[in-house]
Amino acid sequence: PASVRVPPPAPRRPEAALPTIYAITPTYSRPVQKAELTRLANTFRQVARLHWILVEDAAARSELVSRFVAGAGLPCTHLHVPTPRRYKRPGLPRATEQRNAGLAWLRQRHQHLPPQQPGVLFFADDDNTYSLELFQEMRTTRKVSVWPVGLVGGRRYERPVVENGKVVGWYTGWRADRPFAIDMAGFAVSLQVILSHPKAVFKRRGSQPGMQESDFLKQITTVEELEPKANNCTKVLVWHTRTEKVNLANEPKYHLDTVNIEV
Repeated sequence: PASVRVPPPAPRRPEAALPTIYAITPTYSRPVQKAELTRLANTFRQVARLHWILVEDAAARSELVSRFVAGAGLPCTHLHVPTPRRYKRPGLPRATEQRNAGLAWLRQRHQHLPPQQPGVLFFADDDNTYSLELFQEMRTTRKVSVWPVGLVGGRRYERPVVENGKVVGWYTGWRADRPFAIDMAGFAVSLQVILSHPKAVFKRRGSQPGMQESDFLKQITTVEELEPKANNCTKVLVWHTRTEKVNLANEPKYHLDTVNIEV
């Protein structure tokens, strides 16, 4: 019988050629903090060439997060910056200072690296759930890429509406009139765009709740330039799951155990 010639497998792209994904994660002290970070690290560990920028909302690095980072088994930069007390009121945007600290670190680091280092920036909050497929999608970002987010805005999902490969509107349950009606987990930005817009940051002054994404993206792109990912924005690859509020009703007021256990 004639032998069937099997073509050799396509050569895999060498890992060194992959753009680095920089994930900026603001975090703050709370009972579920270590559990959330553990879940996130377990995801990130499976992603090639990912650099985690973990930014604590604190005046100094906490022991808990420092120990966690040391054992995470990931390329990780651990930063800290406190949110001023006047901005901790309900209804005000959160994590502004922490995201800006991550952006500042990224720009400073690349001042001293050779140009044309391919990279992609993603804002990865610690209370979301991420499919590994999402990182494959965002890695080819040329300028700013977008995709749906599940369980957000009072709906099962929100998404950019795409026609002929272009974003033409937004399927959203809240303020569809926003310039970019998108969640923080719904976009990624090329490193070159971040470096070529050195003043693009998240703003406190004049920024309304829910408008931080729009205020940031307006500084670096237009809706017409957005790159739809996730099968023309028809697949949900990230969910705004959030953790159930912890019941600590039986926790003693003073430490009674004979050992001190970090949770």
